[in-house]
Amino acid sequence: MTIEELDKNEALRYLGGKDASGTVLTVLSECEQALLKVLTPRYVYSVYEIEPCDKGLKLSGSVVTLTGNDIREHLFGCSRAVLLCATAGQGADRLIRELEAADVAKSAVTDSLASVAAEQICDRAEQEIFSKLEYAYKTERFSPGYGDLPLDLQPSLLTLCDAQRKIGLHVTDSLLLTPRKSVTAIIGISDTPVQPSKKNASCQSCPAFENCKIRLNGGHCGKEHAK
Repeated sequence: MTIEELDKNEALRYLGGKDASGTVLTVLSECEQALLKVLTPRYVYSVYEIEPCDKGLKLSGSVVTLTGNDIREHLFGCSRAVLLCATAGQGADRLIRELEAADVAKSAVTDSLASVAAEQICDRAEQEIFSKLEYAYKTERFSPGYGDLPLDLQPSLLTLCDAQRKIGLHVTDSLLLTPRKSVTAIIGISDTPVQPSKKNASCQSCPAFENCKIRLNGGHCGKEHAK
C-alpha cells in the first residue's frame, strides 16, 4: 500500500485552524512531503463469526467477547465481524520525535498529518479487504474506547490478528498502541441494511489524541468514528 497525498485540511482541523493557505499551506506541504517519505503503511485483518452471549457478542472460535451495549447496537443484525489493525509505522513516530527537538511547530503539524495518514490507511485497507469478501452490507468502523466498548480489548484484537508479528503493532501497559499512529477497529458484516452509528469517536482512541488542539481546548471534533 502506498499513500501519495494526505488530507491537509483535515490535519489543519486537528490543529485548530480553518484555512490552509499562504504560509500555513507551505508548512503543511513541507511536512507532508517529509512524512510521506517515512510512512510504512501496513495492515492486517481477521474475520470472525459473531454470536450473542450474556456479556455481549462472542467471536466464535476465540475466547474474546465484545462487551457493552454500544458494540451490540453497532453490530445488530451482523453475522460476521472484520477485525482490522493498521499502522503508519515507526518512521512517523521517529520523525515527530526528531522535530520535537528541532522545530516544535513542524512537529505539531507532522503529528496531525500522521494522524490523518492513519485514518487514510484504514480507509484504503477497508476498500481492499471488502473487495475480497462477499457481503451485502457493512457497518462503519468501531474501535475500542468508543462508547462503552472497553479500551482493554486492544491486546486481544492484536493477538487475534497476529498484528505484533505481521505488522509490528504492539500495545503498552497503559493500552496505547505503538507505533502511535495506529488504529484497531471492528467492522460488522450483515445480510440486511445497517443503521449508521449514533456514537461519536472517543478522543482517547483517536490517532490525533495527544496533540489535537480541539481536544486540548476542551472541545470535540464531532466526527463520527472513521468512515
